[in-house]
Amino acid sequence: MTELSGNCLIGQSGGPAAVVNASVAGIVTEALNHGCIEEVYGALGGVAGLLHEELIDLAAESQQTIRGLRYTPGAALGSCRAKLKKPQDFERALEVLKTHNIRYYFHIGDGDSQETAAKLAELAKAQEYDLRVIGVPKTIDNDLPGTDHCPGYGSAAKFIATTVRELAADAEATALHDIVTIVEVMGRNTGWLAAAASLAKRRDQPNDPPHLVYLPEVAFSAEKFVEDVRRILKREKHCVVVVGEGLVDKDGNYVAVETTEVGAPAQLGGVGEHLRDLAEAQLGVKVRVARLGVTQRAAAHLASKTDSEEAFLAGQAAVKAAINGETDKMVTLLRGDGDHYTCETGLASFADVVGNTKKLPREWINEDGVSMNFQFYRYATPLIQGELTIPFENGLPSYVRLHGERVGKQLGGYES
Repeated sequence: MTELSGNCLIGQSGGPAAVVNASVAGIVTEALNHGCIEEVYGALGGVAGLLHEELIDLAAESQQTIRGLRYTPGAALGSCRAKLKKPQDFERALEVLKTHNIRYYFHIGDGDSQETAAKLAELAKAQEYDLRVIGVPKTIDNDLPGTDHCPGYGSAAKFIATTVRELAADAEATALHDIVTIVEVMGRNTGWLAAAASLAKRRDQPNDPPHLVYLPEVAFSAEKFVEDVRRILKREKHCVVVVGEGLVDKDGNYVAVETTEVGAPAQLGGVGEHLRDLAEAQLGVKVRVARLGVTQRAAAHLASKTDSEEAFLAGQAAVKAAINGETDKMVTLLRGDGDHYTCETGLASFADVVGNTKKLPREWINEDGVSMNFQFYRYATPLIQGELTIPFENGLPSYVRLHGERVGKQLGGYES
């Protein structure tokens, strides 16, 4: 195989995660080990930065800063929700890559992000421009197919389970069979995050909170919900309910939608308040709603060490794959078969990833539809293990920022 020499570029897209920057650190660290990669650049603001030729020199960052990315939340390069849609957008993006002699492009993101990377790779191939494109998975929703799990999920799961355990302790202090705590978590179309709350249960205490978990994979019934809560309050001093924002009814309609714009995805949120109204009206109990929101993806102070290490590993694997001639593929995480948890990396073609969603297996949900069985615990427990060592300053975490030495623009402005 002929060695491909040139520069590499890293882009991030979609919502951040507590460990997404660890993948950036993995790419930069590995890229600097290969002489065929001459410069290591980052695109500011995802594909928007690519279109506008907003690039920075990551090789100029200190080693201390790159190491610090492994425990820093957010998206250090910046991100965006925009996607390349029009042909001229893709033409412009490829023009920027050609201008800066980018031969290796690493795109960190969710399913939509991988679709963008796939189309960019197709255009480069059509124009006979040697470009190796490798995707790196990232999503707290854990819904990307082809990979056992996604970087970002383990840390979000750890935060959710911890928060549920703490909220339960708070409620138990004053409850007299009259308090319901509803915790709304993310997860547009899958219940991976809601299910993660079940990890708060102690192994020898099956009646521990959360008492009820409502998932998008199980059609919601208001009548069953009321009876479920009534049943728990007869047995326990309080009831903790966890619900995924993408909860749907028997007809497949979202139970709660905050806003809907023509041609745009529904803006989810408010399902916790919807359940609160049901419980208050029909049971006459005190109901508290906690919507965890973006804290689920931002809480690096409680990130999983396993998650962070695997995010870094995925970044390294992306570079190694590209150097070895791979392209048009996404890095995957593969779980070992033994009793002791192990993880290694693999590759999945963009064609097998784009447009598909990995649902929570129905057989991992108990027949009651509101609790998880041993198969889920066996799957998720290893992903939340370990804690990061984070430096503190004046009592608060001391996260890093990229200094952002800009790469000189060589093209004119662009109106997308």
